[in-house]
Formats: sequence, C-alpha cells, structure tokens
Amino acid sequence: MKKKFLFNSFFLFLLGALSSLSIPPLNLFFINFFTFSVFFIFLFKNKNLKFQKKLFFYYGWIFGFGYFLTNIYWITISLTFDQNFIYLIPISIILVPAFLSLFYGVVSLIFYLLKLKNLVSNFLLFSLLFGIIEFIRGNIFTGFPWNLIIFSLSESLNFISFLSVIGTYSFNLLIISFFSAPAIYILRKSKKDVVISILFLSMPILFFSYSYFYKQNFFNNEIKKNPYTIRIIGSNISLDRFYENVRVDKIIKELIEISSPDKAKKTIFLWPEGILPDIYQDELFLYRDLFSNFNENHLIGLGITSRSFNSKNYKYFNSFSIFDNNLNLIDNYNKINLVPFGEFLPFEQNLNKIGLKTITKNIQPFSKGASRKVMTIDYNNQQLKFLPLICYEIIYSGKLTKNFNFDYILNISEDGWFGKSIGPKQHFSHTIFRAIENGKYILRSSNNGMAAIINPLGEIEQKIDFGKNGYIDFNEIRDLGPTFFSKYGNKIFLFVILLYIFLIFSFNRFLDE
Repeated sequence: MKKKFLFNSFFLFLLGALSSLSIPPLNLFFINFFTFSVFFIFLFKNKNLKFQKKLFFYYGWIFGFGYFLTNIYWITISLTFDQNFIYLIPISIILVPAFLSLFYGVVSLIFYLLKLKNLVSNFLLFSLLFGIIEFIRGNIFTGFPWNLIIFSLSESLNFISFLSVIGTYSFNLLIISFFSAPAIYILRKSKKDVVISILFLSMPILFFSYSYFYKQNFFNNEIKKNPYTIRIIGSNISLDRFYENVRVDKIIKELIEISSPDKAKKTIFLWPEGILPDIYQDELFLYRDLFSNFNENHLIGLGITSRSFNSKNYKYFNSFSIFDNNLNLIDNYNKINLVPFGEFLPFEQNLNKIGLKTITKNIQPFSKGASRKVMTIDYNNQQLKFLPLICYEIIYSGKLTKNFNFDYILNISEDGWFGKSIGPKQHFSHTIFRAIENGKYILRSSNNGMAAIINPLGEIEQKIDFGKNGYIDFNEIRDLGPTFFSKYGNKIFLFVILLYIFLIFSFNRFLDE
C-alpha cells in the first residue's frame, strides 16, 4: 500500500507538472488532452473504492502542487531585491503552490462525495467542479486568476475569439471538458458515450466558425485616424533604482530620450508604472525644466506614487496620472486591485509583529483607490476617453468597469519584480484575453516587460520585446463596439453553470451504462 501511495503521488505530481508546459510561454496546449484525461480516468476509476475520502483530497492537491510549483516559481524572485526577505524564499516557493493546490484538492474531494451513476454525468461533474473552483480562486480574498487552463490557448486566437461572448471563466470550463473528452472515449461503454466524446471534441468547429465571422466584422469596420498619437514607451530600467538611490532626474532624462518628443506632433506619452524612484505625484513639477522639449501639443501619462493627508497620517496610492507639458496634474486614477504582500499586507497588525512588510519599497502599504473610473480628457478640442488599468489589474475578468463608454484601455506595468523568468510572458498573456473580452484596443506600457498594441481580436499589432528600450505609436483605430461579454460579464458564467447542472442531472437520470 505504501508503494502504491508513493507511486500515485509521483504520478499525479508529474501530471500536474506536465500541464505547466501548456501555458505561456510554451503554449503546448495538446499536452492537456493527456494530463486532464488521465487525471479524470484516475479519479473515476478510484471513486468507488472504499477508504478513499481523505486520499481524494490529497490526489487533487498533489496534482495541483505539481502544476503550480512549476509555473509560478517566479513569485519568489520579488523577494531577492531586499535582503530582509531572503529568508522567505524557501518558504514561499513551497507555501504559495501548496495553498493554491488546496483548491484542486476540493475539486477531487467533492467529485468523490457526489455519487453519480454513469460516465458522462461524472465527466460533466469533473469539468463543472474545476470550472467553479477556478472562478473561486480568481475571486476569493483578493483573487489570483493566474494560469487558468484556458491560458494554454493564448496563442490560438482563432480559437479564443469566443471569449467576446462568454468570457474567460465560462470558456475555461468548456475547455476543461474539451481536454478531458478523450477520457470518455477511452472509458466508453456504449455508443452514447462515443457521441458525447465526439460532440465535445468538435467544439473547435463552433469556435473557428465564430472567429471567421467575428474577424470579418472587425476588418469591415472603417479605419479611423486618431487626431493625436499615443506613444507607448517600453523601457528596461533596473529595479535597483529603488534600492541604490538612483537619481530621479537621471531616470526622467532616459525616459525623455526614449520618448523622442516632436514639438509639432500632437502626442500623448504613455510611461510605465511606478517608473520614478523616491518621488511623489505632487513633487514632479520640481523637474519641469527637464521637459523643455515638450509643449502644449503634449500630455504625459505615467504611474507614480500619490499621497493624501488624512487627519494625522498620509495615505499612499499607486496611481496613473496625466500631466500637461508644464507638469500640471490633469487627471488621476488610484489603483483598486492591490497586490497582496507586494502593495499591501493582509492581516497587517498581526504580520507586522513578526517583521513582515510589503515587498515594494514605500513608506507604508498602499491604500486602495475609491473606484475604477473612465478617464475623460479634453485635449486639443478632442475628448479622449480611456480606461486605466495598473499592472496586476489586467488579470481580472469581468471586473473592469460598469461604464463602457470609452475608446480603449491603457495598461501600465512594472514587470521587473518577475526578473527574467516566465512571469512577464504570463502576465502579458492576460492583455490578450482582456482585449478580446471587451472588444477594445489595449495599449500597454511596461518597464522590464513587453509594451504592445493589442487589437480587439487579441492580435499584437506592434510590440517592444522584453529587455528592450523603445516606443511604438498608436495612430488609428477600428471601433468594434461593446461585446456581449462586456455587457453581461460573469452573469454568463452562472448560465453555463446552470446548463452543466441540468446536463448532469439529465444524464444521471436517463443515461444508463
């Protein structure tokens, strides 16, 4: 029994680890046909054995541990920038995947507890539980919807256009069924099982057909020239600026050089998140002499720390701020989805007692902004409307805004905390999903990451690659209009859940083995 337990543990860990090869940057999605089908077969075959209750939770946990250990190891890289956090590296590299794996353990346990009659109803239950638990993982506490299985298809744009209809979580549930469908054929006991397997494996016909007409609609729209240029900056400025007292003016000069301002060209410059060290929003005007190459044709948008005084203390915010050429503040947005342990400390009063603090170098944890807003700016007799998303905020599906009256999404990021790992590429893949879901262009400026223009189809129209300095200009737009998902959000996911529950009960009642 001990040998069998050890073998099963290694086998399930390996299955989870193999699934990591399917997500960015490798995107070997076909591996999931093997890993998820075999995982379902394993659970299904062992479901009716006695004394399996505790083991079933462990089976799901060890599969998840193999998966998360091998694809989010880069989280610990953020701990290497401050010597005070070095001791946490061996703890976090195990503890974070171990915690996330608990969600997969719950999937296996509930799958065991719900006794269904036949193969198909169990297959649908397996997919439904996985889909629901991934939604919970993406929303509970602050939420961490990183590396959902659907992200293995982030390079298959003709396949994932359907995101514009049902969104990430609904599609993720369907894709788990898609990858697990070969298991029904392998375990089949009737022709009905074969038919169900073929139906799920035929889903690409629907998705590719939709993609064809969706793309035709997009490219049939008129190209409109912007009355201004949005110049998106990609930079490769080291995070050492926060720890080695690098002068602010040196960073500003470098960014201006990359930006190459032209006084005759109406331009909005988009700089990355938190790019300037040891300076607050209300202090930037002190450096206006450096902006002699900017004039009334220019606006500057960048990520910077802002602060407000409340009673006895300052509150600090991770902000996206728009300035004119004289560095007068025009508009501001304070980030609302903060990074746990990076920008704020959960259970702060208790954890501070054992010496924990936030990783990002600020005086105290950031405060959460009041709400996300569409920013509207009157610029050269033109009204600009855009939705700002700061770094981590791009990973959330169905949580962007209730106001869809905007032209495009501006996303600024600092990916240096991921180092030279796979983290920046995984982070970037989320922009593709948000662009398709919302039917909007996303203009992404990043330091130590990838800057890009992503159109509503998820296509990367222009890009500055990792580790490069440069700029790209956004000059024209095709207006696709609001998508079905942008109107209804994750209410669609509830409908898909109800559909699966209906099918489970139907097959469990009427389909005999």
